[in-house]
Amino acid sequence: MSNICPKCGLPKELCVCEEIAKEQQKIDISVDKRRYGKMMTIVEGINSSDLDIDALITKLKKKCASGGTIKEGKIELQGDHRTKVKETLEEMGFTVDVL
Repeated sequence: MSNICPKCGLPKELCVCEEIAKEQQKIDISVDKRRYGKMMTIVEGINSSDLDIDALITKLKKKCASGGTIKEGKIELQGDHRTKVKETLEEMGFTVDVL
């Protein structure tokens, strides 16, 4: 019984819940200037209840080769990585807007 998705009722191999959640979310990427002129890439609009946000931030940090954190439901990456983050999220199936 543990091989059945509790959301859609399909077997885990055929489950499409995560793909549907990715398509429905609209993600905004922006850059913010912090203390001492340091830049932060902010990723907003990710619903953490539908997706594994910890795995997502780990993948983004590896792709950008930078540090980062999750604050108030937003992903914050150190540095200006708008293009890399946009490409990575689009490859994963998200709809992305760069502000």
